[in-house]
Amino acid sequence: MTPEDLRAAVAAGIVTEAQAASLSALANSRAGRRSTLPAEDEPFEFFRGFSEIFISIGLVILLAGVTALLAVFGGFALLTLVPLASAGIAWWWAGYFTLKRRMTLPSMVLATAYGTGIVIFAFSLLGQVGVDERGIAISGFALSAAAMMLWYRRFRLPFSAFLAGCAILGVVYSITASASNMVDLVGADGYRVMFDLTESPAFATATLLFGVGAFLVGMWFDTRDPHRLGRHSATAFWCHLLAAPALVNTVAATLLNGGGVGFLAVALVLVTLLALVIDRRSFLTAAIAYIAIVISWVMGDGDGTQWIFILLLLGAFITAIGTWWVQLRGWIMQRLPEFPGKASLPPYGSTE
Repeated sequence: MTPEDLRAAVAAGIVTEAQAASLSALANSRAGRRSTLPAEDEPFEFFRGFSEIFISIGLVILLAGVTALLAVFGGFALLTLVPLASAGIAWWWAGYFTLKRRMTLPSMVLATAYGTGIVIFAFSLLGQVGVDERGIAISGFALSAAAMMLWYRRFRLPFSAFLAGCAILGVVYSITASASNMVDLVGADGYRVMFDLTESPAFATATLLFGVGAFLVGMWFDTRDPHRLGRHSATAFWCHLLAAPALVNTVAATLLNGGGVGFLAVALVLVTLLALVIDRRSFLTAAIAYIAIVISWVMGDGDGTQWIFILLLLGAFITAIGTWWVQLRGWIMQRLPEFPGKASLPPYGSTE
């Protein structure tokens, strides 16, 4: 919003002068913080200091002790309720470490303990009422996904979106997976069979649709924080971390099995362009193994030193892309025509 917009809002009685001044100060503060970040920076925070690591270790040990204590004194009759009690304790402690102290890594530990407790409780409860194995898995993961969405709504922790996505993926796989899928996965080519749209259509299609959904959710969060300063951008990071392997693995495995390495090479070029346009390196990271396959195909059969050259070329490619990421993205974005949402993507500068 421009200063004229704020003045018009004050004149219309939508906001007060004090609120307009606060909004202007916030906008200037965000712009100032963004301008101090390196041009190629993709902000990500796992922990803020060693104190968070120290506290996280303590929380893991403490939660394990509390769970063991509940199991011993609760007896077998209450064993099903122990994971639920542990999840409740994690929720209680998050009120301090997440809402009050704003600690990232301890909050992630507590969110993981909460989600784990919920899914174990659901599995145990459903197993005792005679539900079949597939029903237990679907219902248990669905309940865990709903619980993690509730956690995100309460604590606004971006990492909880990743846990919710994992639970949703569990629901998807519980619906589509079969015993034959699991047997194929054990084999040497199981990975390529599982994610091939022709060999395992239900499983691979579900994975692809999940990846598309996670990508769209990630883009929804990304477009609401193009300067990547707040919670929306951090949530988008975790969504893209889920979407990238699901999309890249399914498309790459299908093309590699059916269309050959040439089609795979074209797909990887498109993945690289997509990663540059949305300014997310996770997609390219998910494709590293397939890039190695393409390099191997280009080099052809060789002696025992072939993998040395593959490592050299792969390392050089990734290093070059990472080093000149800003320049490459600027060059591509300047040549792309206008399309819906382009203005909501992270800003791009010169190609120098």
